[in-house]
Amino acid sequence: MRRQACAPPWRRALVLSLACIGLLGAEAQSQESPAAGLPLEEQTQICGSCHGEDGNATEKGVPSLAGQPALALTNQLIYFRERLRRNEIMTPQAQGLSDEEIQGLAAYYAEQPLAPPDEAPDKELMERGRELAREHRCASCHRTDFSGQQQMPRLAHQREDYLAQAMRDYRERARGGPDTTMVEVLRNVDDDEIDALAHFLAHFERG
Repeated sequence: MRRQACAPPWRRALVLSLACIGLLGAEAQSQESPAAGLPLEEQTQICGSCHGEDGNATEKGVPSLAGQPALALTNQLIYFRERLRRNEIMTPQAQGLSDEEIQGLAAYYAEQPLAPPDEAPDKELMERGRELAREHRCASCHRTDFSGQQQMPRLAHQREDYLAQAMRDYRERARGGPDTTMVEVLRNVDDDEIDALAHFLAHFERG
């Protein structure tokens, strides 16, 4: 009996790669955001169930979208949609959104006023956070009032718990997405320093 010739390794690798691409395509088609194709008003109602009616989030660990630079929001939604950044909630929510819908949502939330936190700041934490923000040159990208610009998100008055978790995720390389700048910035920053930074930024007021 004639032995059947084995396919060369490159051909087997190509077949496997094409199969993986097909599976990813099927996964993408099987999920679509409930907001896809809806008018902006209805889309913001869906987003508001987690991020707050006006973009000011009240749920623990959920970021406020109000007052964020439009490009920063646009980029993150595209990262979620294209699975460059994966999150069990947001990745499915971004599936099927068109570029125009993403830009419309980003523009809407960029225009909403971001509310400061209700609780009073801790003076000691504020001073420590201010020193750390200066040491790590946070203002060089996020502006001196930490309002963000272009693709750089607003940090001032963002939820403190979200800021702290986001910084920990960057440090541990667990956040995902193509931008690795913050991974390097936070590499050697410990938990106490992160907590001080998050407190300072959440309560920041220009002096």
